[in-house]
Amino acid sequence: MKFTLSYLFFANSVVVCLLIGCSTQQHRESVDRAAYETIKQYQEANFGESEPFTIEKPSIELRQRIMQSQPIQYSHPASISVHHIEPIEHWPSDGYISPATVSETLTAATSPISLNLVDALQLAAKNNREYQSQKEQVFQEALNLDLQEEEFRTSFFNGIEAQYQNDRSDTNSPDGIVTENFGVGFNPSISKTFLSGAQLSAQLGWDLAMLLSPGSISSKSLFGDASITVPLLRGAGRHIVAEPLTQAQRDMVYAIYQFERFKRSFAVSIADEYLSVLQRIDEVKNAEQNYKSLITSARRAQMNLRTGKISPVEVDQAYQDELSARNRWVSSRQAYANAIDSFKYELGLPVDAYIELNRSEFDRLAKSSESIIAGATSLQRDEEVPPADAEIVLQEPTNRNAGKMEIDPKEAIRLAFENRLDLRTIQGRVYDAQRKVVVAADALKPEITLFGSVSTGQSRGIGSADRADFQVLDLGRGFYSSLLTIDLPTERTREAIEFRRSYINLERSVRDLQELEGRIKLDIRNQLRILFDARESLRIQAVSVNLAEQRVQSTELFMEAGRIEIRDLLDAREDLLSAQNALTSAMVNYRITELELQRDLGVLKVNNEGIWQEYNPEINSNESS
Repeated sequence: MKFTLSYLFFANSVVVCLLIGCSTQQHRESVDRAAYETIKQYQEANFGESEPFTIEKPSIELRQRIMQSQPIQYSHPASISVHHIEPIEHWPSDGYISPATVSETLTAATSPISLNLVDALQLAAKNNREYQSQKEQVFQEALNLDLQEEEFRTSFFNGIEAQYQNDRSDTNSPDGIVTENFGVGFNPSISKTFLSGAQLSAQLGWDLAMLLSPGSISSKSLFGDASITVPLLRGAGRHIVAEPLTQAQRDMVYAIYQFERFKRSFAVSIADEYLSVLQRIDEVKNAEQNYKSLITSARRAQMNLRTGKISPVEVDQAYQDELSARNRWVSSRQAYANAIDSFKYELGLPVDAYIELNRSEFDRLAKSSESIIAGATSLQRDEEVPPADAEIVLQEPTNRNAGKMEIDPKEAIRLAFENRLDLRTIQGRVYDAQRKVVVAADALKPEITLFGSVSTGQSRGIGSADRADFQVLDLGRGFYSSLLTIDLPTERTREAIEFRRSYINLERSVRDLQELEGRIKLDIRNQLRILFDARESLRIQAVSVNLAEQRVQSTELFMEAGRIEIRDLLDAREDLLSAQNALTSAMVNYRITELELQRDLGVLKVNNEGIWQEYNPEINSNESS
């Protein structure tokens, strides 16, 4: 019978773990601290400041509160939160999954949760699934970087080995032969890979071997050995050896850039959806007012029919328009319901949650449009109408009453080139491709490696327990050796192919840079034109609403005087509804286009809570000058 028991611990904090034990929670928290510190350092290095970053969601979040206080349907406890999952068999006791007790303190909701735009941005940053995935991608890159850095850290290995043997295999003797042996070994070692490519390893060991019977003979020994490998040509140098680490460091930067750009695009998309829902609310209000007005018109038509002022055909027209108005009112309500459900989904909330949006954001939007609309008076009809055969001179649109983001195209492109993080990334990819050429060229060189080793002392095992001499470290009696190996580049077909591919990848990265630059110029110029067009549309729609309101008022007076048919009044009301909806759409469109332009310029800043800080050309241009 033979029984062998070995314990091996691999960690920089192995002594602590050996003495007091390292829990799975401590390991997870240690990895988190290292990753968060890496992210903080790279934020400060690239943006001059850092902000709180975590992939851990709050223990009690709004989604959880809603699901526990409102009658929300769900298929699995995980829908509420990770804390509501039942731990499976053999789950580590690390506190990551713990029974939640917040449901005991929550009461049923009696009113909807009201959200303004800031609330929506913060809520989306905490609950949106894609937002969380983007944060986790940054965290993953920090973990990858830590793994690459681990390759160049000094590694300690601590091994304890205990062995017991009881041999009863010899049965030739009538009494049998019983041999009992016991051995213990403690073998700490160290290894280090240097940025130059050299690799060093060393081991120091202590052994105790003992014969338990017969005689209890024992033997102890102390021994050590070390070796070093140094590449002299191929694979030598920091630029070759540390290339995986260098790439991991740059990938960490790219991940932070990507997340920052995602935050800006995400904030604009949430604002777009928020304002779109408010637009639907406004359309419902307009449709409701129009429906009530047409009901009133239909009633008046019935009364005028009795007095003979209008014909039955006109009454039918009024009733038909009333039915059409009802259809639009019902459809607008359903469109709003679909829009609010989609918005809740984007926020990461259950679509059957009970929430409502604060209309004050729409009021602020209307107020911010007043300066643009104020310049629309020039589009109204002149009091003096020229002859029909007079020469027509079209009024060219100008930048009068332009918004703050309607800047010069050259200045806009300059801002984009300075601030676009995806452009910085693609520029970095060109440099990455250049380094890959250097690494591929190095692989074509001859391989010359110098190896050296030294050892002294002698290990002891159960088989040598009867040797009573005590082995000690004596460098004067150590064994030294060295070796020089040379691998001539007689066969480098694979390396030559990879070398050629590296140039192709470099050319591709250059084309990608050229394409992105061209795309940025095209997008910025188009976005400025869209913003210009949106401003003109906003001014035109404002005038159209004024004319439509005047037309409704005039037709109502003419209708009462019997000077027009009811069809004219119905058409006027229809045109007023369309103009009101078009004005709402124009205000939302102009605002979103402003935000999209700031996003595409790379000047819209968004913090870790999803709140943005807009760019002001006047303030920022003064600061830069």
